[in-house]
Amino acid sequence: MLTRKQYELLRFINERLKESGVPPSFDEMKDALDLRSKSGIHRLITALEERGFIRRLPNRARAIEVIKLPELAASGGGGRRGFTPSVIEGNLGKVRRSGGAVVDDVERPVAVPVMGRIAAGTPIEALQTCSHTVSVPPDMLGTGEHYALEVRGDSMVDAGILDGDLALIQRNQTADTGDIVVALIDEEEATLKRFRRRGASIALEPANTAYEVRILPPNRVQIQGRLIGIYRKY
Repeated sequence: MLTRKQYELLRFINERLKESGVPPSFDEMKDALDLRSKSGIHRLITALEERGFIRRLPNRARAIEVIKLPELAASGGGGRRGFTPSVIEGNLGKVRRSGGAVVDDVERPVAVPVMGRIAAGTPIEALQTCSHTVSVPPDMLGTGEHYALEVRGDSMVDAGILDGDLALIQRNQTADTGDIVVALIDEEEATLKRFRRRGASIALEPANTAYEVRILPPNRVQIQGRLIGIYRKY
């Protein structure tokens, strides 16, 4: 799933390219998204490029090409398998009555249990019991059971996941290559990383070059869920 800021930036770049054929500058992106510094734009651009939505052309200033938009991400078209970000758009704030008409109303938020903290950096303890709940708009959630974890660390910043964010997790015991998952290592350490298969081993990849990829045998890794969104307070 794209974060709201990632989606806003992608839409802004795409609209500017359609209007003038030239991508916006980092200062223009910063102002459009109301961010305080260009470092935040750099992280968003890197995350969009990593996820296959844009491409930066080498040896050309301000050269950004939009490859696809979120509404096209599910079409398959030869893209990578695994984690494919998308923006969930639904009828939040509306209720569908029995006759099929949609009327304005406020859809009740879903209480998602917060199950402690998750490492996106140095190791911390494994999942805890529920400490409290957070109210989440229903359109941010898919099917199945969900829980939230407070992110601690900066190993996933280039994927748009920041220290202090609440990671919304769909409970699952399997993952595809490219998914960002909650991985429980040796039944002791919980971490949030990108999942990939490397031969007979499992690679848990950070999204920050300051951290190393961990290569582990499958019997040491249990998948606890798949990231579907980020809940952030400003």
